[in-house]
Amino acid sequence: GSCPLARPSMAIVAAAAARAAARSVRSMAARSWGVTARAMSTSPEAGEYPGGVTLPFTTDMAFHDPADDDRIPVFRVMDESGMLREGVEGFGEDREDVTNMYTTMLRIHQLDTIFYEAQRQGRISFYMTANGEESIHVGAALGFNNDDPVYAQYREAGLLLMRGFTLQQFADQCCSNEDDGGKGRQMPVHYGSPEHHFYTISSPLTTQLPQAAGTGYAMKMEGKGRCCAVFFGEGAASEGDFHAGMNFASTLEAPVVFFCRNNGYAISTPVKDQYRGDGIASRAAGYGMPSIRVDGADVFAVREATRAARDMAVAESRPVFVEAMAYREGHHSTSDDSTRYRSGDEIAHWRETSNPIGRLRRFMESKGWWDDEREKAANKAERKAVLQALTAAEKKPAPDMSELFSDVYAGEQPWHLAEQEVALRKHMARHPEHYAGEGH
Repeated sequence: GSCPLARPSMAIVAAAAARAAARSVRSMAARSWGVTARAMSTSPEAGEYPGGVTLPFTTDMAFHDPADDDRIPVFRVMDESGMLREGVEGFGEDREDVTNMYTTMLRIHQLDTIFYEAQRQGRISFYMTANGEESIHVGAALGFNNDDPVYAQYREAGLLLMRGFTLQQFADQCCSNEDDGGKGRQMPVHYGSPEHHFYTISSPLTTQLPQAAGTGYAMKMEGKGRCCAVFFGEGAASEGDFHAGMNFASTLEAPVVFFCRNNGYAISTPVKDQYRGDGIASRAAGYGMPSIRVDGADVFAVREATRAARDMAVAESRPVFVEAMAYREGHHSTSDDSTRYRSGDEIAHWRETSNPIGRLRRFMESKGWWDDEREKAANKAERKAVLQALTAAEKKPAPDMSELFSDVYAGEQPWHLAEQEVALRKHMARHPEHYAGEGH
């Protein structure tokens, strides 16, 4: 539906222009810091330091303790009961839009449920769910433009779904069959799609942040009004690549939206054992980045915060930080049993009070747009569609073994890879009992 933040207002545009002008002045001062350093201008009140920075003086030897600062508030427009907060207007007014949001979240949930069960049955090798974070997928997808390049972590499948990646493409990738766009070379849930401007997911943690900084700089040079979006969990913010990516994007003044899903756990490590500061958004200030914290279970708030962050990043050519507060209801992956480090009561509490699907359903029911009959029919239809995709994917043969050697070098296959392929095929011919199946 319509919303005051749907497009940047004249006030936002004017503020962006003013901030851009101020940054230009600071940049010019920084480029001449050598001259400044030789002739520092000082006064009783302030002094200049290398980099064109003017700092105030004080005789009060006081330490700044961040514990004395106010906590960054959480932007929220819809409460747990599904009601808009007092004074909030312009959200959720279009029934069709809201219904599409909701049914997409149901589709994500059914996709996760069925493929998680398929892994447990030995039909695929690995899977990761996004239970409790479906609204982040949908809200963020609606906040970015579809041609904004995205670097995901591994819990953003819904964003790719919103861009048109089909259930069949998800199933083909997880089954590593001949129609898998990755040619069977990646683990399940490591999706990628050039057509949808979605870079292939990488297992090593946080590698996508420095890459996103470079892509954001390319968007700046391109000058077509695009930005780069990069997603990660709060646990990834403990990696060195987090700081490298943030600093590169900041100093290059690249239009990048850093989107952190703070879902309470880095695999088995709770947030109380991960950091002592005010979450992750507080770190943005150290890199000169504006930031916002949003309720990740509120799809309306996520959409508008993401849209505003994107508009700011593009208009001001600078990185912006978004921290979505959520709760990971499922296990970290199919390799994890989260009940070993958290109680079932804890999971049940958050599922009952903060589940984004339940929250949006209550909103729709309050409008008279949804009921038990529609819920049953929608879940049945989504489940059927996912099962059909999985069944079709399982019947497809694996990629031909030649794909193991393709795409390593451009042009003609070099001699050493050709020799390796010949050797492998001879080995397979000698031991056919171990290589049953088309192409394998």
